[in-house]
Amino acid sequence: MNREKILLTVLTYPQPSVTYEENFCTAGFREDGSLIRIYPVAFSRYNDLHKYTYIELSIKKRRKGDFRPESFSPTDFNLKDMKVLNKISTENGWSERKNLCLKNVYNDFDKLISDSKGPKNISLAVFKPKEILDFGIKEISSDWKSSWLAKMDQLKLFDDGKNKIRLEKIPYEFKYHFTDINNKIHKLQILDWEIGTLYRNCVKAENGNKEEALKKVKEKYFEDFTKRDIYFFLGTTLEWHIRRARNPFVIIGIFYPPKTSQTTNYSLF
Repeated sequence: MNREKILLTVLTYPQPSVTYEENFCTAGFREDGSLIRIYPVAFSRYNDLHKYTYIELSIKKRRKGDFRPESFSPTDFNLKDMKVLNKISTENGWSERKNLCLKNVYNDFDKLISDSKGPKNISLAVFKPKEILDFGIKEISSDWKSSWLAKMDQLKLFDDGKNKIRLEKIPYEFKYHFTDINNKIHKLQILDWEIGTLYRNCVKAENGNKEEALKKVKEKYFEDFTKRDIYFFLGTTLEWHIRRARNPFVIIGIFYPPKTSQTTNYSLF
């Protein structure tokens, strides 16, 4: 058990899984630039967690069933001992954020997959796509699985201490289609909190018109973001990492500083 200072860069949108333990995940960087995953986190504390904000809290290494080196749990599920510190600004072309987040960047997807296997078992990474080809949208069920809801109730992950909170399930899957440095085409699902919240806000703004809302989501992620210097925060799902799937990674966050002529010094893999 130890207390650490962490820059939050990832908040994932809850998703069903066989293990039921991937659904409320935060991730970020230690001060030395190494990546760290923290879960599970009480959903009631999500309003207190903000991207690119430093937090300080007590954590312990995940042991039971999770071999991934970056995985830790808060010693207090409700984060009562957490301190919210300073937020890193976007001044000077996101220079402070880039200095920490881009110390180690993959651009070869095959290399990343290789490193996700033993002995490294890498499960969190920053990835630089060569080109964004498309933004895919697939309609899925609008209902959570009853078995998953029952498990979530048991774990109290939707409990704010007084009332049960029911989070809306996003009835679409969003994916980026992109190439890596070797011009290989890949498709990865996007599971970050930001895209789920954007969709919900767009539906509200369009008075419930889902088609118009989806157009705005695609405009943001495919047109606006691709004009910037885009990177992916990638993470493995425990279920598929354990199974040694051909690709256990999903996109858990987008890093999109403005393009600049200045060269960024980072290690490429």
